[in-house]
Amino acid sequence: MIVEELSEDQWQRYRDIRLAALENDGHAFGGSLDSERLFTEEEWRSKARQYIALVANIDGVDIGMMTVENLQGDFGATCWVGSCWVDSEFRQHGALRALFDLLDRDAARRDWLIQGLGVWVDNEIAIKAYERLGFSKMGEKQESSRKPGMYYQRMIRKTPTN
Repeated sequence: MIVEELSEDQWQRYRDIRLAALENDGHAFGGSLDSERLFTEEEWRSKARQYIALVANIDGVDIGMMTVENLQGDFGATCWVGSCWVDSEFRQHGALRALFDLLDRDAARRDWLIQGLGVWVDNEIAIKAYERLGFSKMGEKQESSRKPGMYYQRMIRKTPTN
């Protein structure tokens, strides 16, 4: 498995894996497959500039992704992790851990020392996976601004030290 950071010029890979995530597990995301399918090249490039996209790849096939955004967030977070997804055929094979391993290796250099993310409160599988990676639930559930009536839980972790 190879995990790499995509550049803006690799916007098509970012688009393709994001759309695959929305098509297969759209309920887990704040975005919408129908609206994101209509994005132009410039809109995908803009997203690629806004977020750092990390992609897990096996034998030339992108099988997992996450985005990272530098920000000053709740509970001291210095970055926000989003769009975490692993293709269902490759779950339980270490892809999520490999994505976070790359994030952790770059943490000091990029100020990703306190990582935050949001997960739907009813997504127990994802919550357990994040807890295994060292995340803890923080604060009360929050209502989504993009999907009113749905609630997410903020989770935080400090970058593990070796």
